[in-house]
Amino acid sequence: MASALSSLILFVVSLLVGGLGIYAGARVITGVEDYSHAVVTAVIGAVAWAVLSWIPLIGGLLALVAYVWVINWRYEGGWVNAILIALVAWVATAIVVTVLGILGVPVSGIGVLGA
Repeated sequence: MASALSSLILFVVSLLVGGLGIYAGARVITGVEDYSHAVVTAVIGAVAWAVLSWIPLIGGLLALVAYVWVINWRYEGGWVNAILIALVAWVATAIVVTVLGILGVPVSGIGVLGA
């Protein structure tokens, strides 16, 4: 039971970290300051990634396009802003994951690609 609980806690923390990355990207690029909106975006982006990334040869590209599409759909500003939000989210999440890893907290950034 402790393993299931620790897995759930790790999932939630990783999702919150991914949401934080998207929040940072959206705040820097569009000025939107809504953390809950970012967390929901992270969940939808993670689902899109999970559904498409397994497709042989083109899955990674399709998943990336779907992820940016989700951000474009959830935030104003068009495709360029969506790409910039995703880029800032990736950098911010990578920093948080690295710092937490150094502190001994093994999390990832659910909902942010490659984090």
